[in-house]
Amino acid sequence: MHQEIQPTQEQVDRANASTVGIVVSEYNDQITGKLCHGAIETLVQSGIARERIVVTRVPGAWELPFATQRLVALRSIAGVIALGAVIKGETSHDQHINRAVSSALMQLSLDHNKPIAFGLLTVNTLEQALHRSGGNKGNKGQECALALLACLRLGKAFDEFQEYHESNDEQTTRN
Repeated sequence: MHQEIQPTQEQVDRANASTVGIVVSEYNDQITGKLCHGAIETLVQSGIARERIVVTRVPGAWELPFATQRLVALRSIAGVIALGAVIKGETSHDQHINRAVSSALMQLSLDHNKPIAFGLLTVNTLEQALHRSGGNKGNKGQECALALLACLRLGKAFDEFQEYHESNDEQTTRN
């Protein structure tokens, strides 16, 4: 029989006591402001206290990994939501930014063993960005908040699973 790791209500409650960071790009702020608002409101509605949400603003998408790295290095921060919007222009500049930022954020998550929700819109037009920041395609800030919460809760379940098995292994060794 297999074991399934799923968060219990107690683990959900402990995750909801976490402090989370949001790093938001100021570039394209008519988009990123809506993403940030959606993320904050979703976190609050899901049980995270407003005073446990730390918002950091950076000039553009390129700076998202820097501020995210500083936040995840803090012991008090359980996870981070990175929000930005890169809209394709006449050159391939957007592709280089998108690839570098997404790779850096993934590596930070793995290096620090903390969830980082990827909320960088990588769109072709302003209209597409508007649709994804509260328009007919939803709000990616809200989606990122839900993904971060799911990972924080799962992390609590992993921690308890590990503690349980380490405790049982120690008891077995002693007997």
